[in-house]
Amino acid sequence: MLRNEIFPSIAARKIDGYRGAELFIREDDNEIEFLTLLRFDSMDAVKEFAGGDEAKPVIYPKAEALLTRMDERSRHYQIVT
Repeated sequence: MLRNEIFPSIAARKIDGYRGAELFIREDDNEIEFLTLLRFDSMDAVKEFAGGDEAKPVIYPKAEALLTRMDERSRHYQIVT
């Protein structure tokens, strides 16, 4: 669902400064953890994607129905080269 529906729908929004998404999966005992990494050039681009509260996770309703739990806040990092 992420690769075939959600990531393409994010790209289709044509947000200036959106640089793509990656999916990481980790099996841990009885759970499978999904971590999504979305890349943006600036916090303005993040805000355009996320809306008024850039730290509130953006979870598509169809995906949320499949989750047992999720982080309450998104994390934002700067790339240091």
